[in-house]
Amino acid sequence: MTANDKKKAFINIGIIVLIIAIIAGGWTYFANKTKTKSSDHWYRIKKSKKIKIGLDDTFIPMGFRNKSGKLIGFDVDLANATFKKLGIKVEWEPINWSTKEQLLNDGQIDAIWNGYTISAARKKKVAFSIPYKKGTQVLVTLSKDKINSFADMKGKTLGLQNGSTAQTQFQQYKNLLKKYVKGTPQKYDTFDKAFMDLKAGRIQGILVDSMYAGYYVKHLSDSQDYKIIYGGYPTDENGVGFRKSDVKLREEVNTVLKKFQQNGKMKSLQEKWFGKADSGLK
Repeated sequence: MTANDKKKAFINIGIIVLIIAIIAGGWTYFANKTKTKSSDHWYRIKKSKKIKIGLDDTFIPMGFRNKSGKLIGFDVDLANATFKKLGIKVEWEPINWSTKEQLLNDGQIDAIWNGYTISAARKKKVAFSIPYKKGTQVLVTLSKDKINSFADMKGKTLGLQNGSTAQTQFQQYKNLLKKYVKGTPQKYDTFDKAFMDLKAGRIQGILVDSMYAGYYVKHLSDSQDYKIIYGGYPTDENGVGFRKSDVKLREEVNTVLKKFQQNGKMKSLQEKWFGKADSGLK
């Protein structure tokens, strides 16, 4: 083989290698684009016109059952209205609140929409929508126990919901309530069970979201027997939780939520469920 032939062969090999690299790169790009699209469940949801949302169906007033068993609440109204705009029907799925992120990422539900507080820890597991409601953690006690501050809980037993923001902030802000209460708080699957124990005297206080506390106590026949105490827990924000891969789904929901904030729909729903004194985010 002459030097010229060797040069031609080398050039041909180079061309072949370049073509293979281009083809491989093209296939990689196409595969990644296809994977991105298929991993975003918006396309499946849009086609089926159905989405499954997980909630704790005892969480008054965000999502709960009325006397006839119908699911109602602020978040129920807001989610139904949001997906109606998108031409999609919501299928509500009652879940164990302590396993909500696992159920979401396992694909058993498509979103978490139920007074779901945005936090740094939760952001590691899910992608949040824009915030749409504010709240804080409060202490609920019985008036007869004469507990007027967090300090009055010294040596007394506290209750809270397992997997809730109350549980997280109780541990995080140790100088607010934790330093006073007796031992480890009693954990409950749902807050209605905690209220039963409070009334029976098995616990002396419940750490709970202010929205739940205000609405729940207000609608009790013996509401005058309860006291709601604010003690310095930070203001938190509620958002909708999505899988991190569901970028398009989150964008579609955010677009509708922003419209509701602009056209007064959000405000009207907040006033319906919380009153004008606590209308949440504007």
